[in-house]
Amino acid sequence: MATRHFLTLLDLSQDEMRYLIQRAITIKNELKVQGPLYAPLRNRTLAMIFEKSSTRTRVSFETAMAHFGGHALFLSPRDTQLGRGEPIADTARVLSEMVDAVMIRTFSHPGLEAYAAASSVPVINALTDDYHPCQLLADVMTWTELRGGVAGRTAVWIGDGNNMCHSWINAARQFDFHLRICCPEGYEPRQDILEAAGDRVVILRDPAEAVTDADLITTDVWASMGQEEEQAKREADFTGLQVTEALLDRAKADALFLHCLPAHRGEEISETLLDDPRAVVWQEAGNRLHAQKALIEFLLLGRVEG
Repeated sequence: MATRHFLTLLDLSQDEMRYLIQRAITIKNELKVQGPLYAPLRNRTLAMIFEKSSTRTRVSFETAMAHFGGHALFLSPRDTQLGRGEPIADTARVLSEMVDAVMIRTFSHPGLEAYAAASSVPVINALTDDYHPCQLLADVMTWTELRGGVAGRTAVWIGDGNNMCHSWINAARQFDFHLRICCPEGYEPRQDILEAAGDRVVILRDPAEAVTDADLITTDVWASMGQEEEQAKREADFTGLQVTEALLDRAKADALFLHCLPAHRGEEISETLLDDPRAVVWQEAGNRLHAQKALIEFLLLGRVEG
């Protein structure tokens, strides 16, 4: 089987994406019933390259490999030759001789693409400045678990047109739902990503208009990693875009709220929003484990029935 990479949601077909979501739900349900007895990756190894800090990403991938009977190796630039200037393609070729798959959490998406081009084992994007596809697997899984099929439904993104927003746009394409993006002027998502989605995605400025009769609302911090020096400016520019309980009241009665976490309470969300029953962020965070299990299994073993 040819090497498959997962750099964006568009690297898989729509059918494969739907399979992953259902497979993740199955893996989760089986884990609840029988514990981590399913171990299809004994003696298989995942290298985890972290150039950005992480909680959910590291714990979920490392636990996934442990449950599957394999092993995960944590690699940081401080501990490897990447930090001393080894060409990224050389690192890719070396690790391809030693491990079964590589997960990378980094800044540059073109750098990730260069790594994948030189790698003969699957490469997983665990976050770049442009995309965060693994988070979207967990998000769509959560939405599907709680509300069934998402095709034809309406999601709302409130905040910066960042890597998470880009992946929500790609998710709208892959899972055939509508996406409203509510962002300040100057913080729109990349135009090429937006245009590729066609009429599935619209840009709005008024959050009250954006959430009206929506099925799902989601947001992210206003200043992502590497943007800390812009914090004060962004707080001013994003005034009025805080997601509150009152704002959610304008959505459908059974609407859900998601956040990729960590959240800044009192900034992009109200102090108490995560305590609202419509906020399902803990289930969403936990689903990183199961969605990534399904992804790793698919990339290394292909489709698994049952």
